Amino acid sequence: MTERLLQFIWQFQYFNTGKLETSSGESLLVTHPGQWNVHQGPDFSDARIKISDKSWAGNVELHIVASDWHRHAHHKDQNYENVILHVVWRNDDGRLAATLPTLVLEDRISVLLLRQYESWMHSSAFIPCANYIQGVSDLSWVSWKERLLVERLQRKCGQIQEMLETNNFHWEETLWWLMSRNFGLSVNAGAFEELARSIPLILLTRHRRQIHQLEAILLGQAGLLKDYQEDKYFLLLKKEYTFYKLKYGLEIIHSPVHFLRMRPPAFPTVRLAQLAMLLHSSSNIFSSFLEAEDIKELKALLDITANDYWHYHYTFGHTSAYRPKTLGSHMINNIIINTIAPLVFAYGHFHRYEKFLVKTMEWLSQTAAEKNVVTQGFSSLGIKCGNAAESQALIELKTQYCEKRRCLDCAIGNSILKRKT
Repeated sequence: MTERLLQFIWQFQYFNTGKLETSSGESLLVTHPGQWNVHQGPDFSDARIKISDKSWAGNVELHIVASDWHRHAHHKDQNYENVILHVVWRNDDGRLAATLPTLVLEDRISVLLLRQYESWMHSSAFIPCANYIQGVSDLSWVSWKERLLVERLQRKCGQIQEMLETNNFHWEETLWWLMSRNFGLSVNAGAFEELARSIPLILLTRHRRQIHQLEAILLGQAGLLKDYQEDKYFLLLKKEYTFYKLKYGLEIIHSPVHFLRMRPPAFPTVRLAQLAMLLHSSSNIFSSFLEAEDIKELKALLDITANDYWHYHYTFGHTSAYRPKTLGSHMINNIIINTIAPLVFAYGHFHRYEKFLVKTMEWLSQTAAEKNVVTQGFSSLGIKCGNAAESQALIELKTQYCEKRRCLDCAIGNSILKRKT
């Protein structure tokens, strides 16, 4: 038994509620268990109970053992003066029962529920409830996925707010940081974000019309123009970067960028060239994203191709077969899911513009679902996702609930445990 499990059982009254009595033998009726309190103070507030013939309203405190009341010094804390019922798993101390009604649940909770919870806590399966999840109704899944998606976007709002506080709430600058990180993918995400933070967006805007200058600054900052290459374009970019490095007092980032175990289209040279083209194609790209009416217009803004040199190159000095370096539908979807949607949602959330919240949800529901180990894992259990809104919800479920064993806070876990009561 854990205190969180005891709270869960009390919250949903998942115990034998017939002929309840306090430890002193008085009849007890629970009219309302109260509201779970996640802040300081008693576990549940605004509860309503009836002891013998007298009705009470107030707070309820729960402990594994009754002696925890004194061990936690609640008897000295005024926050606990309005406690009307002490609910415990085991009554190991009768001192308090004389002054505060105590309910003991040790013999009233289903053994099946306890065993199920215990097995989940020690499960090595993809998700703890893997053997039971197929029995959950579609209706439960629909409402839970919607909530998970909102939770994920709201959690990302907190991360975005930290960036905004750093750059004086400059939304375009924040987009630049997030977009750069996204272009780095998982391998170079940190290095690309460091690069973006090392170059103020206003500086890059001055060079927006000259694509080779943008490439020179980005590739130079990434440390990709340090060596010598017998390549005319490389030498041109290196000359440009040397000039602007001195002019603007730029410092090459400390984090290395990596090429190993990457497909050539995702090489950092290609991604930075594409990022330069994105800056080249729009002066106020965040405003353009906000104004996009539908997903097609949004994707059109991301339909970019690196400049002509990269049609025949993945790296400097090595010619390859002709292949324009477009972003591609998969990368465009990735950017919508991981950068644009969270930032536009945050903008709507902070400014209380509901239309942007709605627009974000629509974009995600119209974007293809992600294919990764999480979605594949759920798919193997019969849980499919038809769009990015659903895949993001499942990622949130896996990372924020399943991996953290928050089964008691999960609607799916709750639904399964309810069958065991």
